[in-house]
Amino acid sequence: MGSYPGFLFPEHSRCFPGQRWVNISLRTLHLIGLSGAGYGFFVHGHEMNWEAFLLLTIFSGTAMMLISIWSNGIWLLQLRGQAIMLKLLLLALALALPPWRAALFVGVLVISGLISHAPGNVRYYSLLYGRRIDHLPASS
Repeated sequence: MGSYPGFLFPEHSRCFPGQRWVNISLRTLHLIGLSGAGYGFFVHGHEMNWEAFLLLTIFSGTAMMLISIWSNGIWLLQLRGQAIMLKLLLLALALALPPWRAALFVGVLVISGLISHAPGNVRYYSLLYGRRIDHLPASS
């Protein structure tokens, strides 16, 4: 595959002090946002500002994604990262196609449940390499 930039693909994954608690906090905010946004997607809520919950979902999800990429860009090459990209696409479609909002939102939820609880051999699988990858192969 050639050589990879050291910053995006470090030899060993990076972490910062308190990263686990930052991720737990972001995941909690993400679930709160997802719950409120779900109301808007499922019942077309007008009496509640569900869009604020959607923004909370997007911002917390983006923060988690950036931490994962900063820790090791290999995340982008694994199914767990690619599933997030697919979920973002589905959410964009849901916002652009109101009649399909509920169905697309359910698709996001299904992908979330399947990938987050899948065994490591699934989450760390790379479509590019056709196998599980935990680190990038040494460049030649």
